[in-house]
Amino acid sequence: MTLLGKSAPEALEVTEAAREATWQYPSFVADLFMGRLRTDLIFPFPEQDESDRRIGDEFLARLEPFLKEHVDPDEIDRTGQLPARVIEGLARLGCFGMKIPKAYGGLGLSLTNYNRVITLLGSYCGSTTVWLSAHQSIGAPQPLVLFGTEEQKQRYLPRLAQGTISAFALTEPGVGSDPANMLTTATPVEGGEWYLLNGEKLWCTNGPVAEVVVVMARTPSVKVGGKERKQITALLVERSMPGFEVVHRCDFMGLKGIQNGVLRFTNVRVPKANIIWGLGLGLKLALITLNAGRIAIPAGCVGTAKRCLAICRRWAKERKQWGSPIGKHEAIASKIGEMAATTFAMDAMVGLSSALADRKTVDMRLEAAMAKLFCSEACWRIVDDAVQIRGGRGYETAHSLRARGEPAIPVERIMRDARINLIIEGTSQIMRLFIAREALDAHMRIVGQLLDPHQSVPGKLKAALAAGGRYAVWYPQQWLAWTWWPRAERFGPRLAGHLRFIERASHRLARALFHSAMRYQTRLANRQQLLGRLVDTGSDLFAMAAACAKAHAMIRLQPSEQSPVELADLFCRLARRRISRTMEQLNDNEDRQSFRIAQDVLEGRIDWLEEGIL
Repeated sequence: MTLLGKSAPEALEVTEAAREATWQYPSFVADLFMGRLRTDLIFPFPEQDESDRRIGDEFLARLEPFLKEHVDPDEIDRTGQLPARVIEGLARLGCFGMKIPKAYGGLGLSLTNYNRVITLLGSYCGSTTVWLSAHQSIGAPQPLVLFGTEEQKQRYLPRLAQGTISAFALTEPGVGSDPANMLTTATPVEGGEWYLLNGEKLWCTNGPVAEVVVVMARTPSVKVGGKERKQITALLVERSMPGFEVVHRCDFMGLKGIQNGVLRFTNVRVPKANIIWGLGLGLKLALITLNAGRIAIPAGCVGTAKRCLAICRRWAKERKQWGSPIGKHEAIASKIGEMAATTFAMDAMVGLSSALADRKTVDMRLEAAMAKLFCSEACWRIVDDAVQIRGGRGYETAHSLRARGEPAIPVERIMRDARINLIIEGTSQIMRLFIAREALDAHMRIVGQLLDPHQSVPGKLKAALAAGGRYAVWYPQQWLAWTWWPRAERFGPRLAGHLRFIERASHRLARALFHSAMRYQTRLANRQQLLGRLVDTGSDLFAMAAACAKAHAMIRLQPSEQSPVELADLFCRLARRRISRTMEQLNDNEDRQSFRIAQDVLEGRIDWLEEGIL
């Protein structure tokens, strides 16, 4: 699926060719969309191995005092610079090699420990978080570890682990990340031993200071089935190569200390040996790299949410209005309660996704995408509530608060820094389309040939018979499945009720997805609001399941402590209300009317509404 437009069919074709077409391992979320609650994948909650936890504890014990002593987030925000001494100190600690294997000079942290680090950073300084996460979650280390040759790994990974900054360049000024219209080209010369790179990349995080950049570029098209197919290839480009130019450093609403800018390549000679994975595999590499690195954003969001909760807890106890602390007023208390319950669910999602990724027995593309979507949006609501609870002090800068003698609590900076999470590495709207496409994969494998306009009539008849046989069994199960699940009782009465709801709702979600696919067929990609509601339902169900699994694990270790169950119970109650509203809106909504009015606005038929402004 892709955004609508003249090039949509071509972009869809290019993107589909780059997708991971198979599911080697099961996926908890993919099964939810098919009406299956795979509790065996998340119960018991995959707790971190004790030896691995000690490794993480030891690294965090070194990092935390360094941050407190040497990193001043408000000064970084004010000056727009991460000091060189801070970068050098982080490099000495090994922060630039957290995900690089020990064999290449890195720390070789598990994803769970890496995300624990990102959570800590996300609670303290957004700019520092982005410097490190952009380098290793989507920068050169990740694609090199996954797809690099041994020679490439030996040549680059030790440098990157020691602090050589890297970046990832995909987006372009005129076309965004649309693969069908990518303008940057890599033209083979000298018998294909070298490539001349030409083009411009926008919003390249770490780009202005990076020594090594993974650049996505078009290489000569190939013929597939008699049709031309555009090729996107990933190349390792070094700053020292002639023709590499930084033309602009971007300035943003928040994250003032990050280095993000426009890179221009003019006849940059890149050796064939710098191609990662192979010709035409760049977009697939980009998608897999983003899948693997995407959990870093929700991990940072968890840190931000926890920081906001801590700020609001202290403030709601000390700030008095009308004779009592504001935390005693129901309007504020309800916000804090929801913040706590949602933060617990976010933490559970990230912990669960990280642990499953470390075990390498679950396909993580949907889990990572859902964690990114859910946590970025939930974090924004929590930050917004934190500003509201702090009132005027939430809107005032930390610098101003300090200047007049109050604690410099940076809620205003946190809000500016947090907003990007709904945009970076896939906007919320794109994430919903991505998740919907992956969720439909099981159905597409069954009916894909039936919907293919190029399929012959005998082929379609054969596909119809096969699909009919599969759905004759599957579809009745979504109506008749036994959902009063006796096994749920072992999780306790409060969690059991929510697990039963998840199972019932997963059947309803599966039916809704199937009905939508049958009704709209190839036009389903255009029903973005509908798909978004289905994805939001699945997202809440995944969050509920993660929260229940984490709560159950915690009370098994400490039965007398019931607060995890309280938090999971509240979150699930709130999520159930959202799910009920969302599912009702599948058939009772204002989508068409909103679309018509939007077109009237775009055509200038309602420009009278804009009168009276400058």
